[in-house]
Amino acid sequence: MVEALQALRGVRLVAAATLVAELGDITRFTNPRQLMAYLGWVPSEHSSGRTRHQGGITKAGNGAARRMLIEAAWSYRFPARISRELLLRQERQVKPIRDIAWKAQERLCRRYRKLARAGQQPTVITAAIARELAGFIWAIAKQVQPMAT
Repeated sequence: MVEALQALRGVRLVAAATLVAELGDITRFTNPRQLMAYLGWVPSEHSSGRTRHQGGITKAGNGAARRMLIEAAWSYRFPARISRELLLRQERQVKPIRDIAWKAQERLCRRYRKLARAGQQPTVITAAIARELAGFIWAIAKQVQPMAT
């Protein structure tokens, strides 16, 4: 699992090992939104009667895993490309995992630029990218799980 997560841009050995240690069996989440909620990346809510106001993220989840994802998300501010180092990390992975990693890189780099053009603050953009990165981590975990059994 640690090697498979390293196929993603920005996720190196320390980040991958921390994520696996902190999250445990990622496949226990039935969908990526559950993983995002576990990490505390859901909007806070203030409700009274018919009035409903959503605020910033709750940050109620696993802080160590969230911190690793934030650090990894910073690398998506640059254009999508596969560096030599990333290519070496990916060459041991099966094609479906490499495909997920490339799809993640294309989508997250594009989303970072779109949010930056819209005038969002870099820290807010990075949190949004990290939240989506958690979804791609869930997808890779689902690919790794059938191979392990």
